[in-house]
Amino acid sequence: MLQQLTQTESKKQPSGLRQPPFSLACARLAFKRRGGELMCRSHELFVLAQQHIPGGVNSPVRAFKAVGGEPIFFERGEGPYLIDVDGRRYVDYVGGWGPFIVGHAHPRVLRAVTETAAKGLGFGAPTVLETSMAEKICKLMPSIQKVRMVNSGTEATMSAIRLARGFTGREKIVKFEGCYHGHVDALLVKAGSGALTMGVPTSPGIPEAIASATLTLSYNDPQQVREVFARYGEDIAAVIVEPVAGNMNCVLPIPGFLDCLRQVCDEYGSLLIFDEVMTGFRVALDGAQGRYGVRPDLTTLGKVIGGGLPVGAFGGRADILDRIAPDGPIYQAGTLSGNPVAMAAGLATLEIVEQAGFHEALSNTTRQLVDGMLERAKAAGIGMTANYAGGMFGLFFGHTSRVDTYAQVLASDQALFRRFFRGMLRRGIYLAPSAFEAGFVSSAHTTAQLQQTWGAAEQVFRELSAD
Repeated sequence: MLQQLTQTESKKQPSGLRQPPFSLACARLAFKRRGGELMCRSHELFVLAQQHIPGGVNSPVRAFKAVGGEPIFFERGEGPYLIDVDGRRYVDYVGGWGPFIVGHAHPRVLRAVTETAAKGLGFGAPTVLETSMAEKICKLMPSIQKVRMVNSGTEATMSAIRLARGFTGREKIVKFEGCYHGHVDALLVKAGSGALTMGVPTSPGIPEAIASATLTLSYNDPQQVREVFARYGEDIAAVIVEPVAGNMNCVLPIPGFLDCLRQVCDEYGSLLIFDEVMTGFRVALDGAQGRYGVRPDLTTLGKVIGGGLPVGAFGGRADILDRIAPDGPIYQAGTLSGNPVAMAAGLATLEIVEQAGFHEALSNTTRQLVDGMLERAKAAGIGMTANYAGGMFGLFFGHTSRVDTYAQVLASDQALFRRFFRGMLRRGIYLAPSAFEAGFVSSAHTTAQLQQTWGAAEQVFRELSAD
């Protein structure tokens, strides 16, 4: 049987480093359970990747360090599904970490990409698509009067911080525990996301002088915000916050928290920056700022506006953006910024997202998913609670009431989450491989995928309660 399997798969897979052939050793691996999951070509590819890529991955959370085992190598995506290199199909709740709000390989997005790519991959010069994207963003997010395209969320937050400091003439920045704003030196202090997963909230390599200019406060603690501003307010250039924190799982702002940030920034002449790289166009058409009715001075965007291609943007009040070069003295530049293919993918995605009823349907699907999971956890006697907003959600094991703070997130039962993650993965449900990452639902998810997910969860919860 091993020989037959080897021969069959060898015919399917081309040789070469990019797609190694199915070897006899790999065939044997297919009959050896690795953490309960049958692994084969993913294992071979991971071994190869580790020879040339640090940790075998290009972003730390992908390494499965937090959940055990090895990462899965995927070959393609179809709507709500991912298919790995061994042909296994998974219901996907990672969504490329947020951008695939309309599902994988949406025909309209693919058509826009291929038609644009056929004309050239980039020119290092202005294109109409850049202006169309800027117009679309400014139309959908009224707080943004002008916007500059960049290539990643990290680049967007880095540029927004520089702009805020240059505009105010101040140096200090306020951020919040568990909020991740990319791997920017000034912001990688008690960060969330991969930094929490890897157990390194503050990374080596960041000069003390830079870290000392960052004041890190507790998310959802307006009293602490007021106290810090009373002491340092005249020196604070900006407050940067994830209005819905998606990098310490999914934590929603308590009533009045975002309003407090707006009030103290107005009082002390500081700028309020909403990092909507994750929440932009996902929790509502006008982002979290529209959902919660708080208008920031600057907004950073990413993910959805690139339709899955590398992209970022920062925008806001015109008088602030006019200080950016070439109109002003604050320098920012990027060779690939506003890449036409990325703009085409993003515009096609936004045209789908802005259709009437899109977010109501997305939010309803997310609510059904979460309610069904909670119902089955409770029936099995598993302590779990959940948060959700629009197309984002988070599951918290070891809690039975709402999770609002970084400390509560850290107190979650991570060991139980790891077992849950592996059990779901074995049953074809792909969740973020970390207890500190939000999950994502797309418009391609239907009742069929929800029922598959609930069925898998019911089995896993039963296993967990029996131990």
